Amino acid sequence: KTKEMIAIAEALHERKYAEIADEVYKRRDSVKLVLIAGPSSSGKTTTSKRIALQCKVLGLNPKVIAMDDYFVNREFTPKDENGEYDFESIYAMDLDFLSTQLNALFQGEEVELPKFDFIQGKRVPSGHFMTLKEGDVLIMEGIHALNPELTKHIGSEKVFRVYASALTTLSVDENNSISTADTRMLRRMVRDNRTRGIVPEETILRWMRVRRGEERNIFPFQENADIMFNSSILFELPLLKYYAEPLLKRI
Repeated sequence: KTKEMIAIAEALHERKYAEIADEVYKRRDSVKLVLIAGPSSSGKTTTSKRIALQCKVLGLNPKVIAMDDYFVNREFTPKDENGEYDFESIYAMDLDFLSTQLNALFQGEEVELPKFDFIQGKRVPSGHFMTLKEGDVLIMEGIHALNPELTKHIGSEKVFRVYASALTTLSVDENNSISTADTRMLRRMVRDNRTRGIVPEETILRWMRVRRGEERNIFPFQENADIMFNSSILFELPLLKYYAEPLLKRI
């Protein structure tokens, strides 16, 4: 019954994406920006793409903006208690510039979207211009999407907020469990190794810093969401095992 179980799990997810798109559609006269937040490897990027697809089904025209392109230039990045650049701070984002561009778009103006050059550590012109027309809706995903500081200069009626997280705990026995955070770390380990060339031990060593950033920048604001999405999948851990076990065994 494996194929049927997988099909049902995927169909359940698709229904949830459709429900979120339905909520956006109901508020289409006022909502111009859909923000998607969640901790590391919670499925933010996949969720944003699938919601965008469901919005198209309803006749809306979703346009995606990358929040990462609104970083301040490297020399203006705040530093943490150890004197290192704190890229996970909301003030690593150019909030004023982001608000200015979003409000200009909401007023029907044309803007040139920025492009952040991570090698040079600065924002450069992208040559990509955008305007919003009737039926257009912006979609942005990022760890700060639910922080009120991000949208304090934007009317709340224009914003719809989604919180995505993999809310699954598997009990191995009465003393051992695989927590939600463990599942996300396995997701990140597999993704980093397959798409970014990062060895699993490096993912593990970074994980405590990632978790610290989540406690500061994401979890305190999750209740600001208009809707929550559980991105966990019933067959996920057996599937992750296929990719993650050889990586873990080589450490």
